[in-house]
Amino acid sequence: MFITFEGIEGSGKTTQVALLHDYLVKKGYSVIKTREPGGTMFGETLRKIFLEPKLHVFPLSELLVFMAMRAQHVEEVIMPALQDRKIVLCDRFVDATYAYQGYGRGIDLGIIETLNRLVTKGIRPNLTVLLDCNVDRGFRRKTVLSPSMDRFEKEAVTFHRKVKKAYVKFSKEDPKRFFVVDGRGSIEDIHEIIREKVEKLLKNYGI
Repeated sequence: MFITFEGIEGSGKTTQVALLHDYLVKKGYSVIKTREPGGTMFGETLRKIFLEPKLHVFPLSELLVFMAMRAQHVEEVIMPALQDRKIVLCDRFVDATYAYQGYGRGIDLGIIETLNRLVTKGIRPNLTVLLDCNVDRGFRRKTVLSPSMDRFEKEAVTFHRKVKKAYVKFSKEDPKRFFVVDGRGSIEDIHEIIREKVEKLLKNYGI
């Protein structure tokens, strides 16, 4: 079972990944919690450099580095875990690339699709939880939790509005995979909504 979490900066997805992971572990499930960019020693090493606020990276270079990290992530972590019938919870995956590099940076979606198909080896999430959050609200939350901002967080508001618009579009185009949760609720209420959805999904798959 492969479950991904998506959302704009400050949407609360990372918190919800951690809460769901802890809950499922307590229930006795075998669960892997991972993230992009990162997820492997290779990816985490690149992440530190990649998110450096003062670094100038051209859009195509950015995309190719992301794809290199994802290729390693799929081969080293995601695919082996799924083959072992574990539940994989991933903080961002392919949808983030379409949203950020495609709609945000303006890279041709066909190029992204071709590269994604190559590096993911056809792996698709069974469920994608989208934390729907207003851009301004997300940034207010982000600055409270972490005053220092990375390269993506420092992008102009117009960039993040494009990303937000892209996520809404994806969720409407693929409603069977996307589960949209209102990010304005309390952390506990959002966790309960996600938990109920995931439990139903696991039951339907006989897990």
